[in-house]
Amino acid sequence: MKKDKINTGYALLFGISYLHALLPLKALYVLSDILYFFVYHVVRYRRKIVRKNLVNAFPDLSEKEIKAIEKQYYRHLGDYYVETIKILHISDEEMKKRMVFENPEIINQLTKDGRWCFLALGHYANWEWVPSIGLHTPVGLETAQIYKKLKNKSFDRLFFKIRSRFHPLSIEKNDTLRTIIREKEEGKTMIVGFVADQRPQRKSIHYWTHFLHQDTPVQTGMERIARKMGFSMAYLDIKKVKRGYYRAQIVALTPNASQEPEFALTEQYMRHFEQSILRDPACYLWSHNRWKFKREQI
Repeated sequence: MKKDKINTGYALLFGISYLHALLPLKALYVLSDILYFFVYHVVRYRRKIVRKNLVNAFPDLSEKEIKAIEKQYYRHLGDYYVETIKILHISDEEMKKRMVFENPEIINQLTKDGRWCFLALGHYANWEWVPSIGLHTPVGLETAQIYKKLKNKSFDRLFFKIRSRFHPLSIEKNDTLRTIIREKEEGKTMIVGFVADQRPQRKSIHYWTHFLHQDTPVQTGMERIARKMGFSMAYLDIKKVKRGYYRAQIVALTPNASQEPEFALTEQYMRHFEQSILRDPACYLWSHNRWKFKREQI
């Protein structure tokens, strides 16, 4: 009975989402504007967390400036939602026009001779469009993404389908190392995307850095696996050009992670990511409770 409810819930959710995906993005942005008003002014979704995060991240800005970024963020959040749904019905050609990778040749350099590359990014701009990088990679180079299951099984199934649109190998977070070792032993060469900016679990905190004016715990699993396997690492710097158009630049962090001091690559990633946020703050996921843990509490 429970399984039937999940299947029914997913079918309904997928049906509604797909019908919306059939609309052109211009029409979906009207929906985004409606969502902004409802989420920001009526529901007031996580307004307290967003305001707190912005005030702490930008202590030199006035209340008026903080509020302006806050409103821009909620508008972008609406865009993120409708753009993500659009993945269910968008051609490869249109996606390549809207999500441009400026220097994919860097990936060729970092993966030559069969070496794998970890591509680090954050919850910034529209990270759901990044798997379309598979449309730009050469034949023989496969793509993969690390994902964490959502608690709601219907939403988890929907997002898994959306994130599989461009055919990356989807690796559940808890199976990351095991899957990578298996795929490597099978002789595959891959570029693996890590959205690695979220708060680690308390028991998994191994490194702290100063990020956006705050003491911040950082996930280190990406670097530790890269060191263990001898993989390259790069950062994906995404810019929102305008509604529905993004440009991404691949920045090599190092040719060989095992030759760098411990946590040096994680630190490089966080510094690059911080600069991306400072350039256009509204594109960051401010509604996440990123700074829940304090160093003295650990």
